[in-house]
Amino acid sequence: MGQAKIYYDSDADLGVLNRKKIVFLGFGNQGSAQAQNLRDSGIPNDQILIANRVDSYAETAKAKGFHVEHDFATAAEVADVLFILIPDQVQPRVFNEQFSPKMKSNATIVVASGYNVFFNLLKFQSGQDVVMVAPRMIGSSVRSLHEKGRGFPCFVSVEQNGTGKGLDVALALSRAIGATKQGAIASSVREETAMDLFAEQALWPNIIMMFREAFNVLKDAGCSDEALCYEMWMSKEPAEIFERAADDGFVAQLKHHSTISQYGQLGGSLKLGGEAMREHFKDILDNQILNGKFCEAFSQIEGDLDKEGDTNPLNELYRRSEEMELVKAEKRVKARLAGLL
Repeated sequence: MGQAKIYYDSDADLGVLNRKKIVFLGFGNQGSAQAQNLRDSGIPNDQILIANRVDSYAETAKAKGFHVEHDFATAAEVADVLFILIPDQVQPRVFNEQFSPKMKSNATIVVASGYNVFFNLLKFQSGQDVVMVAPRMIGSSVRSLHEKGRGFPCFVSVEQNGTGKGLDVALALSRAIGATKQGAIASSVREETAMDLFAEQALWPNIIMMFREAFNVLKDAGCSDEALCYEMWMSKEPAEIFERAADDGFVAQLKHHSTISQYGQLGGSLKLGGEAMREHFKDILDNQILNGKFCEAFSQIEGDLDKEGDTNPLNELYRRSEEMELVKAEKRVKARLAGLL
């Protein structure tokens, strides 16, 4: 695939949103940020409605001056645009049962994650527009950068163009939340889902494994818990390296390191062929992610994720992770240095 198209403010017409009722399903991290940004961009407050159950998020929305609707059927009936900003695992149940049957036949549904659309877990009407507007930052940054007059990276796509105007609406919404100031990148739910799940199931598991085994090797070589924890992550040096990589370039950031460090990192990485890792990664992408195998397996345990104790599979994974020497050492170090941190 070649270079992706990037959309800027000049590509988007906010007038497309005139008189449209824009409903946010959920007022969490992203919902709160995007709704406020939308209002700051000139969308009248009366055009914005927060659909949220009775909880602290609804109270926060009210405190910020938004209109809140607890009855989802009512919110669905009035929505010209619906942002689905609740967790992926509950979206099919909430949207399919409480929103989809009541929505207008020409409404626009906006997702910030491609997962449920890519795996066909949401039920849409044929005349509706289904678009993705997916900020690549956490909600607090989406909000703070907009307040500073800066943009943030964002993916945008049209997955179903029922009205023929899906892209116009998607770009207007992207501009309204502040994404086109820096540039909204043309993407797709397939691309977003593949990259997201790949990072979670291939890249980061291997990074965690490498840190775990590196810790064990150095521990066996006589290094102390305190020295290892601070050298490897508690000093926040890895975070600074990634920040430099974002600003200067993934490899170019090495110039901020010592000459010995530069020589060691570049020389060592170039000696590693990567063929076995590439095959491992490709197997995960093709035979676990894109073929829907993970989605199917995850769907089987979704109902258990709200349970308490070891019957919750996520809790069980955390329990097993506690057995890692790296985790045990970190706890010892933090307990010892509690008064100094």
